Amino acid sequence: MFKTYEKYIIKSFFNRFITISVIFLSLVIILSILEEISFFKSLDVSFLYPYFLTLLSAPITLFEMFPFIFLLSTQFLFYDLFKKEELNLLKSNGLSNLKIIKILFFSSLLMGLFTVFIYYNLASKLKFFYTDIKNNFSNDNKYLAVVTDSGLWLKDEVNDNILIVKATNIKENYLNKVIIYEFSKNFNLQKTIQTDKININQKRWIIKESFITIDNTTNKTKNLELQTNFNKEKINSLFSNISTLNILELFDLKKDYENLGYSSDEIIIHLLKLFSTPLFYGVLTVMSSIIMFSFRRDKSLFFHIILGILMSVIIYYINFMFSSLGNSGKIPVSVSIFLPIFLISIFAIIGLIRINEK
Repeated sequence: MFKTYEKYIIKSFFNRFITISVIFLSLVIILSILEEISFFKSLDVSFLYPYFLTLLSAPITLFEMFPFIFLLSTQFLFYDLFKKEELNLLKSNGLSNLKIIKILFFSSLLMGLFTVFIYYNLASKLKFFYTDIKNNFSNDNKYLAVVTDSGLWLKDEVNDNILIVKATNIKENYLNKVIIYEFSKNFNLQKTIQTDKININQKRWIIKESFITIDNTTNKTKNLELQTNFNKEKINSLFSNISTLNILELFDLKKDYENLGYSSDEIIIHLLKLFSTPLFYGVLTVMSSIIMFSFRRDKSLFFHIILGILMSVIIYYINFMFSSLGNSGKIPVSVSIFLPIFLISIFAIIGLIRINEK
């Protein structure tokens, strides 16, 4: 059972977390609504569409800001404790600095578990609905890439023809074991192209050797070029929006990627980020607590806001740098996720050794 002072600290921390989250969510909505209005201004849709889509996409954007919100929540909590001189009152009841930090650390862990396993799954589903609706109004709606148990499927439209492409796997710049069905706009089959390998480095695909079937007649063709709207980068970009998938769907997609021969490093990094998120929140909370204890208590609120923003920017770029190295294969994916947490933890441990003397 929690003691009264523990309940007070947890409640105060949670209230500040909710308050700051609402502020950030409001900023996200204000900034996003302008982009959505600009997108729909030339389309014949209800004026409510931009607002509705903004509400669908805002939660997942807020999730990406949670590390900074935990950091700022800790700063504002201590700022109020210092300002109201409540910290001395807590200490007079036998509560040490380390005890306060311990309470905040475990509170952050529990809140982190909720944000990952409940909030994130809901937010990703809303993002999926957002993407699905937005694609109906986008020029990219006629392009589609899907990974299934049978391989990679592409849908394309070129010169009033519809192409349905099925490949067993993708490796480097090549689609392997490919069948291409070319339909008219009315979905009448015009021809079928079968080949072992297609170079997709450019949007004009190069097929060295293929079998083309037209009206049940098959002919062998060499050095065929096929104009499409896809190249390797285009396919990668269609696969990159993994924020629309919940945790179970991410595991399924990882399995499909591996069966396809497509790199699943991006998905693994995303999953590791999610599972390490509660610990990351806890470490950030500890780090923020130590910094607050290390500065003079008469510093202004503006100073702490600037300090929080500066720390957030530094931590963001550290994570971004290591994630990029992991995605590019220059360092192991597990190292790209856990090394930043380890480095921050080292600084936190050093601070904890000294902090209880203050």
